[in-house]
Amino acid sequence: MPFSPAANRALLTLLATLTGGYVFYLLTPILMPFLVAAALAYLCNPLVDRLQRRGVGRALATALVLLGLVLLFLLVAAVMAPLFQAQARLLMQQVPRVAEWGSQTLLPWFSANFGVDLMNDQSDLLAWLKSHTSELSQLTRYLPKLTDSGLALLGFFANLLLIPVVLFYLLRDWHGVIQHLAGWIPAPLRQKSEAIAGEVDRVLSEFVRGQIMVILVMCVFYSVALWLAGLHYALAVGLLAGILVFVPYMGVVVGVLLGSLAGWAQFGVNANPEANPLAALIPIWAVFGIGQLLEGMAITPWLVGERVGLHPVAVIFALMAFGQLFGFVGVLLAIPAAAASLVALRHLKAQLD
Repeated sequence: MPFSPAANRALLTLLATLTGGYVFYLLTPILMPFLVAAALAYLCNPLVDRLQRRGVGRALATALVLLGLVLLFLLVAAVMAPLFQAQARLLMQQVPRVAEWGSQTLLPWFSANFGVDLMNDQSDLLAWLKSHTSELSQLTRYLPKLTDSGLALLGFFANLLLIPVVLFYLLRDWHGVIQHLAGWIPAPLRQKSEAIAGEVDRVLSEFVRGQIMVILVMCVFYSVALWLAGLHYALAVGLLAGILVFVPYMGVVVGVLLGSLAGWAQFGVNANPEANPLAALIPIWAVFGIGQLLEGMAITPWLVGERVGLHPVAVIFALMAFGQLFGFVGVLLAIPAAAASLVALRHLKAQLD
């Protein structure tokens, strides 16, 4: 029995959606720079439009906004540069103490546990290496993984260089791109689709505002908590870690690395040769562990989820589900996609009622 035209359209829409989702899944590894550029273009387009209304050409306005982004990046780098310089200087000052700790604590521990006197008898070291040749040879199986990691790192930097190029063209042709995409929507569905798109735009605007609130809260939390932990560079490390929370896990990873470096340079190796030099870093790691739990389980669901109309549990589920399906790209898209789905479901329910 033949289907009605409406049923045919619904079936074609469903097939197109499933096909698009599958293609998106296949292309996930290369989508990151395009998605980041699209997100930045969405955020920066109002600035370009405002400059254009003041008589500035679209291409020039786009170039000015990109220049502003570059200057902002350089400003952040200039603020962070003294931190890295100070840490490098302090680390160099700690080298003698590290060497002393190694000779008085690490080498005796190695000798006591492995029976190798590294300080006095190199033949013991050679004998130990020969007796553990099979175990050491197993390390070679990790070399391909290291090679893959190196290639992935090169790909990451290549993607970073691609972002401003894609961003420029998207910003310059933003309205044309939107009109072109709208042209693919069948005429009977265009008005309804524009209404849904407008509501999704409003929801995404609330998402951006909520994310800014999350960044501010995490900047304050990390800075104050690290200061209470006794870290001299608490403000610089806390601000950078807080700003980067908009990229999932990036804030906590960068914060732990910089906080550990700053803590090691500040506290150094304890004067007591029997003390564990890593003990001073435990409070710093605890700060970022607690911060990650609060941000993921409470702050983001509260400040972002409620603004876009999503229950906190739905936000947590969306982050986990999209991350499982699409990896890092999925985590980036989780909340906006969930919000857009919520808008679509509202309209579908209204139509069915």
